[in-house]
Amino acid sequence: MRLPGKTPNHTQGLLHPRNVHRAPYDFVRLVGACPGLREHIRPHPVSGETIDFANPSAVRELNRALLKLHYGIGHWEIPDGYLCPPIPSRADALHAVADLLADGGEIPRGPTVRVLDIGTGANCVYPLLGTQLYGWSFVGTEIDPVAVAAARRNVTANPGLADRIEIRRQTSAGSIFAHVAAPGETFALSLCNPPFHASAAEAAEGSLRKLRNLGGERKVARPALNFGGRSHELWCEGGELAFVRRMITESAAQAGLCTWFTTLVSKRGNLPAIERALAKARPTDFRILPLFAGQKQSRIAAWTFRGRADPLGRPR
Repeated sequence: MRLPGKTPNHTQGLLHPRNVHRAPYDFVRLVGACPGLREHIRPHPVSGETIDFANPSAVRELNRALLKLHYGIGHWEIPDGYLCPPIPSRADALHAVADLLADGGEIPRGPTVRVLDIGTGANCVYPLLGTQLYGWSFVGTEIDPVAVAAARRNVTANPGLADRIEIRRQTSAGSIFAHVAAPGETFALSLCNPPFHASAAEAAEGSLRKLRNLGGERKVARPALNFGGRSHELWCEGGELAFVRRMITESAAQAGLCTWFTTLVSKRGNLPAIERALAKARPTDFRILPLFAGQKQSRIAAWTFRGRADPLGRPR
C-alpha cells in the first residue's frame, strides 16, 4: 500500500505564524508516528488525501499522531465519548495567549510561568501542548472524576510531565475559581473552553450541523459529534454566555489569582453582553484575541485586574 503524501490542511489558512499546523498535514510522517492512522486515510475530493472528520475514531488517531510527531507526546488516550479537541486550534490558542503574556516583548518561558486550565478534561490538551511549546507548568481543574483519572494517566504516562502538570478535582460543581488554589497561590494566566450550548437538545443540533458541514450527516437517534464530548463539556444552563458571566464575577472576587483571565468565546453574538459584564467587574485591561481555523472564526476574551487597588487600598 502506498503511503499518502502531503495533503492540504484546511485549518492552515489563518493560523498563528508560530503554529506548526500552518503547514499541510504530512501523512507519511504522521502514519510513521502513529501507524493506526493509516486505516482512516482516504482520497481528498479535491487533491491528495484526508481523513473522515465525521468519524470520531479517525479524529482521535489523527490527534495521537499530531501529538506524537510535533510535541513528543507518546501516550494520549481518552475514554469513549469524551471531548477530542482539534489540536491545531488548541495550539493556536496557546500561541495567542503567549503573545498576550509577552505584551510586545519576549515570550515568558519555563516552569515559573504557571497556568491554570479550567475544565482541562480527560484530554488534558492545553497542559500537554503548553509544556512542550513554552515549558510552562500547569494546574488543570476538572469536576468529572473519570476525566480527572484519564487526564492524570495522560500526564504520568509521558516522562517528565508529572512535575510540570498537576490535575486537581474541582469538588464544587457551581464554582470555577473557588476551591482550586491553595492560599497565596497565583498564576500568570488562566485558560478555559466553556460549554458552548444551553441544553442537551441544542448540543445535539450542533452535532448534526457539524456533520452536515462535514458531509457526514447520518440518520441516527443520537448523533455522535466528531470531537465527542460529555454533557458537562458541551452544555450548561444558560450556555456559554452564562458560564463566562459567572467566570467574570468569580474572577473579580479573586482578582489576584491570575495576572490574566482568559476564555474562549465561540459565539460572536455573546461579546456585547460579555463586555457589559466586564464593565461591571472593572478590570484594568480587556482584550479580544482573534482565532481562525478553516472557515470558522473564534476569539479569546482576556482581562486583567493588574494594578487595581483592593478595597484596603493595596495595589494588586
